[in-house]
Amino acid sequence: MSSEPRGRPRASSREVLAEAACELFLEQGYGATSVSDITRRAGVSRSSFFNYFPSKADVLWGGFDERIAELGAQLEPIEGADAGAVDVDVRAALASMAQGFAPDSLALALVNARQMELDDELEREASVRQSRIARVLAERMRGAGVEELRAAVIGSAYGGALMAAVEEWARQGAGRVSLGDVLDRALAVVSFRVG
Repeated sequence: MSSEPRGRPRASSREVLAEAACELFLEQGYGATSVSDITRRAGVSRSSFFNYFPSKADVLWGGFDERIAELGAQLEPIEGADAGAVDVDVRAALASMAQGFAPDSLALALVNARQMELDDELEREASVRQSRIARVLAERMRGAGVEELRAAVIGSAYGGALMAAVEEWARQGAGRVSLGDVLDRALAVVSFRVG
């Protein structure tokens, strides 16, 4: 009697679904591709798709969303922390978020947005992620006593720097260059400090 779990291993099903989705987006466009098309191509049930991804867009953004959640956990507000230390913490957390970024369906979509007919979808979804990052960072800064407006502006700038770095990393050939190196260049443009 085998103790092996039935079905595909969890990670491989997620990867198979993402690969199938990207193939279909390239072949017929994002809008013309249904979840049923993706599951048929991947050889899994429709319900299996929703075990891994809440929506079709999450096929592209799921890994990035996990990193945003980790960023939030890493930057829990600390009352009364020094503003300079908060800036160092924020930059270090963003650098940590960039570590180990590997080419994935998001990088493929960013590079092939026109062919996948994804331009508007990527713009909309990137804005959502940039806003989430900005909120996480601003909350951390407010917890350290940074004034509300300043925290919101700085959080938005850092979120914008990260999203611009991800897009540039994908354009330069994700996997050929380190996202951390591209992020360092983007953060150098964000020259203000929290305090």
